[in-house]
Amino acid sequence: MSFLQGLWFFVIALLFALFLVLDGLDFGVGMSTRFVAESGRERSLFMRAIGPHWDGNEVWLITAGGAMFAAFPLWYASLFSGYYILLFLVLVALILRGVSFEFAAHALTDRERSVWQWANFVGSLFAPFFLGMMLTSLIQGVPMDKQGNVWASFFDVFNWLSVVGGIATVFFCFVHGLHFLSLKLDRDLSRKMLNVTQKIYWIAYPALVVFVILALIFTDFYAARPVSSWLITVVILATTISGHAAAFAHRGGWAFVSSAVTLAGIIAFIFNGLFPRVMIATNPANDLLIKDASASPYTMGIMTVVLCVLLPVVVAYFVWSYALQRKRLPAIDAAESKPNANLEYAG
Repeated sequence: MSFLQGLWFFVIALLFALFLVLDGLDFGVGMSTRFVAESGRERSLFMRAIGPHWDGNEVWLITAGGAMFAAFPLWYASLFSGYYILLFLVLVALILRGVSFEFAAHALTDRERSVWQWANFVGSLFAPFFLGMMLTSLIQGVPMDKQGNVWASFFDVFNWLSVVGGIATVFFCFVHGLHFLSLKLDRDLSRKMLNVTQKIYWIAYPALVVFVILALIFTDFYAARPVSSWLITVVILATTISGHAAAFAHRGGWAFVSSAVTLAGIIAFIFNGLFPRVMIATNPANDLLIKDASASPYTMGIMTVVLCVLLPVVVAYFVWSYALQRKRLPAIDAAESKPNANLEYAG
């Protein structure tokens, strides 16, 4: 395996981590519109909180897919053909979530607005669930031949580990979204968000234990890469405890950082266990390795130059956009008094 092959495997892992951290907060906010919000005013306010960011955050998933297609075309082909239905469901959920902002912004009645707020909730709930299912399904090993053709049955995709992984992804996105709202809303609502996370964090500890047990049974991660796998597991547990403690201390910023590291840790755990593979076959002889799935050195060299030029620009833009929108939103939402005032939903 060459340096560029290893570099781009790391870059794709980083892109998925950025997507889960940044769009994960959008998913969490969307879920909170039904799980936490107590009125239409609060739901409108929550959606306004992510209005300037959600579409930009979603771009990281597209970038990750594009990088996979260019750097590891065989990986892209195997993954997208083997998990076609699950990825299609992720796409439907993302589309439903995306259009909900625009239609809610132009709703003429409270009933119409409520319909699209429900659409936002459904899309925000199922997109991370299906994505989490896919990621934790492929680490168990799937039926695959030497050419990389994947023949995944229903139970290869829908099983104990993948369901628990999907639920865990949803849970941590929900917590992450509440932490984001604690930084964006007025002090009273901020305390409300942190009070909710104080209670629901207790679910995370038994869930993590169950996931580790299932990973020990259904994957080779802890056997093949014991030191790094256990280290990442400890980091995820530590940041979960840190986020919980920060919620009790009403330190929204520290809670947000902790949940962000937790979500990034999930991606780190998956990609660390995959290395040096990109797809795990039920028959180890058919595993798809990084060195066999990559594009030509010339292609990867050009991509690396483009990465070095554009990545700093993109990161600077994201930092600037979040800094520009860092102020807390007022508690009074004008959308309750004027039908089209909630145009600020749209990114």
